[in-house]
Amino acid sequence: MRGGTGRFAPALADHFDADVLGVDPSLRMLARAHAKPRSRQVRYGAGRGEALPIADGGVDLVFISMAFHHFSDPDRVAAECRRVLRDGGTVFLRAGTRDRIDTYPYVPFFPESVPLLYDTLDACAQMHAVFEGAGFDTLRQDLLEQRIAATHSEYADKLEAGGDSVLARLDPADFQAGLARLRAHASRIDPRPVTELIDWFAFG
Repeated sequence: MRGGTGRFAPALADHFDADVLGVDPSLRMLARAHAKPRSRQVRYGAGRGEALPIADGGVDLVFISMAFHHFSDPDRVAAECRRVLRDGGTVFLRAGTRDRIDTYPYVPFFPESVPLLYDTLDACAQMHAVFEGAGFDTLRQDLLEQRIAATHSEYADKLEAGGDSVLARLDPADFQAGLARLRAHASRIDPRPVTELIDWFAFG
């Protein structure tokens, strides 16, 4: 969870040679996941982090990607993770955080996004508090640098296509102005890849 569009489920199944269940509350996201090729080890189902459709002690790993800020009750999610994990199981969380807002690649071009990001995202300390409050230990926290576009021009195309819930809340005029700034930057700097720092946590 979240299952999303099935970006990680096949890779997890292949890497661990394991059965994987992707869970997401959005039927639209699940439809996109179902449309992608996958092995018999990968299944998708509707559900929420606050009420996982999984039996007690039913899994070895809970993988949560870029979903923490969508949870209506993070404490309940952590309790659900504890319920469904077998002894020795692990929660792996990758998330956008307040701690990293000034490094996010679209922020210089869309300055109006900054207060929205602070309103949307939680701090790393909050994620520790939620899972440790549910009885987990923090096994590790680190950063990964993720390539999100081959060029800034490609990045602008991706943002213009939609999908970022924060940018979708901007005034249309501010959004178009930001795109114009990004495309002007791309004309000066490309070809250069666009990367983003993502916080990740392992709780056991």
